[in-house]
Amino acid sequence: MSVAQVLRDSRIKAIHVIHRLDSKQEYLFRDTSVDTQSLQAFLAVADTQSFSRAAEQLYLTQPAVSKRIATLESQVGARLFDRIGRRIALTEAGNVLLPQARRILFTVEDSRRALANLSGQVGGKLTLATSHHIGLHRLPPLLKQYTQRHPEVELDLHFLDSEQAYQGVLDGTLEMAVVTLAPHPHEQLQVVELWRDRLCFTCAIDHPLANQDPAPQSLRSLADLCEFNCVMPGAKTFTGSLIAKRFNEAGLQLPVSMATNYLETLKMMCSVGLGWSLLPEKMIDSELVELKVDTPPIYRPLGYLVHTNRTLSNAARRMIEELENTRRDSAIK
Repeated sequence: MSVAQVLRDSRIKAIHVIHRLDSKQEYLFRDTSVDTQSLQAFLAVADTQSFSRAAEQLYLTQPAVSKRIATLESQVGARLFDRIGRRIALTEAGNVLLPQARRILFTVEDSRRALANLSGQVGGKLTLATSHHIGLHRLPPLLKQYTQRHPEVELDLHFLDSEQAYQGVLDGTLEMAVVTLAPHPHEQLQVVELWRDRLCFTCAIDHPLANQDPAPQSLRSLADLCEFNCVMPGAKTFTGSLIAKRFNEAGLQLPVSMATNYLETLKMMCSVGLGWSLLPEKMIDSELVELKVDTPPIYRPLGYLVHTNRTLSNAARRMIEELENTRRDSAIK
């Protein structure tokens, strides 16, 4: 049977994927066929911890998902989920299977893309994630141009926190992402910076900081800002950690009264006087005033990322070309 036939039938031989389940040296996969649709159902339930949410994600009925899980459990000879009340938890066998299932489906999809690319056509689904801010302020012109040039591409666009998008590219659920870049590289990811956001210290026009003008030619210090509450991105976000690092280096702790991962929400909270903040330069408008602070500018890198081991679809390659053209057309700021 050819590779194309295997992929078309959506079944794979798994006798080479072997893991011991216990001291009796039972094998997770025996000499059998494992239906990739059952593996997809298994991953959906494991990720959502819910049969009903997994059914919604896969556009199936809940009984259909349950049947696929039962089939898979029969094939591997082990129970994969414990159902404790309303809670779903992976068994020991389920935890062993989880990374292997991701790898199997990743390989199958990668082979499908490689075969589809041979035609040279640009079509099919492109699963792309972006952050809310980039999706609103950076991508609209590019996406409009892309969809006009490649109408056969089905754009599956996900708005996610940058940290979630990174994980999605790593585990193969996303083909690429355009997000805030992590402060440190990852060996499994190709990361390319496209833009730089200067983060501005800002507050509402009627905030005390806006009305306490420092002496002529002098700047406020980071310590001055810490005398007032601030509203900030979540501490575990790339942007939040970048800001916190600057204050930690000065021996200061941010007086965060509220936090959110959505910059548009931060802007609203800042503009109504709930605290000062740091926001991208493009977001500063008449409701806000930029504060001059005695510290070097803070920039956050924005760009795209793909998995180094993934065969990119023609649709993804064209998207990268559009992004690279954007970088060439406008110098990084």
